[in-house]
Amino acid sequence: MVDVLNDKIPMKIAVTGASGHVGVTLCKQLIGQGDEVSVLVHQHKSRLPENGVEVIRGNILDKETLIPLFTGVDVVYHLAAQISIDQNDNKRVYDTNVRGTGNVIEACKESGVKKLIHFSTIHTLKSFGDGQIMNETNPLIPTSKIAYENSKAEAEKLVIDASAEGLDAVILNPTAIIGPNDYQPSYLGQALIKIFKNQLPMLVPGGYNFVDVRDVADAAIQAAKKGRSGERYILSGHWLSLKDLSLTIGQLTNRKTPEFLAPTWLTKAGLPFIRSWAKLSGQHPLYTAESLEILKNSSRNISNQKAMDELNFNPRPIRETLKDTFTWFEENNLV
Repeated sequence: MVDVLNDKIPMKIAVTGASGHVGVTLCKQLIGQGDEVSVLVHQHKSRLPENGVEVIRGNILDKETLIPLFTGVDVVYHLAAQISIDQNDNKRVYDTNVRGTGNVIEACKESGVKKLIHFSTIHTLKSFGDGQIMNETNPLIPTSKIAYENSKAEAEKLVIDASAEGLDAVILNPTAIIGPNDYQPSYLGQALIKIFKNQLPMLVPGGYNFVDVRDVADAAIQAAKKGRSGERYILSGHWLSLKDLSLTIGQLTNRKTPEFLAPTWLTKAGLPFIRSWAKLSGQHPLYTAESLEILKNSSRNISNQKAMDELNFNPRPIRETLKDTFTWFEENNLV
């Protein structure tokens, strides 16, 4: 039996959601340290490393396709999720994030997987206001206006219950993830590119806590070795308002970036026009009722002390992340 806590022994790893931003970064780092990596691919396999990855076709909504992926595996990283800031995606969000996670848990049990690392989000945890520290003791949200948040909270409950029943499972709760390897790109990657190109007509009040994708992947690898079963770990970085984010990007890239800070009421009034324009241009709307709610309620004081103490988590400076991100965007012809 392989000791999953032994740093020197290569592990057999399975990854769901491997073609996403975090998944590609994680796979590259796992391969780099000599682990055997198998990935479940439903779409977008082309961005995965060409060497060192076994690709298995499947879907987390079909549990039977997970069994070949998980058999003989030491650690499963469950990243596959449907991220949405648009209420029209509610059913797909629930099916992927809740039913899919249930299937992953059952397949782990049936296949004898030694450890499950479940990727959740900071948005599953209740915030008690901007003045209070947010940490792992905060309870799960009872309900939310945002389907994505509700679905991820339900999925997290499934993982907690499975851990109580004997499955060795760890939960990671990252904040807003940015950084290199964002091939598709993600919602946040799209926002960064629009700021870089000065294509956002307005900025809105509020901001996010941003964390580097490479630091998240490092913490995930440590979670497989050191994470305690049934525990969650917040992976937070640095809070920036959208205004300061735009200013920082302008400084780092020597470009003119958006400056106009619109009041929330004006942005809300313009949501129907923003949605219509997004449909006409074939893009996802970056400003929606859901995203405005997230910006407004984003906590500025999110503790990552537990992950620092137990997972050697050490988030790099935000300016370094943004600089590396735009260098990568330029090298990959995305800006």
